[in-house]
Amino acid sequence: MVAQIFLKKGCVVPEHNHESEQMTLVVTGLLRFQFGLEEKVVGTNQAMNIPSKVKHAVVALEDTLAYDIFSPIRHDWLAGDDAYLRK
Repeated sequence: MVAQIFLKKGCVVPEHNHESEQMTLVVTGLLRFQFGLEEKVVGTNQAMNIPSKVKHAVVALEDTLAYDIFSPIRHDWLAGDDAYLRK
């Protein structure tokens, strides 16, 4: 499953986890991923891999265009059960 994501500077995706492994490719912009106390900043033309079931949060440090690639597909997104993202 591939999702094109636009995040405005200051946008916060709250901590969550999911069954799917996730690869995020930042096309333009800058994202800060948080894994508990650990942080990783990913910028233009960089990618981040997140294993299945790992809790993570994201903050957009700049306006950002990214692609999120999930395997397997995000059934919670298809069913609309992703309330953490729809606030």
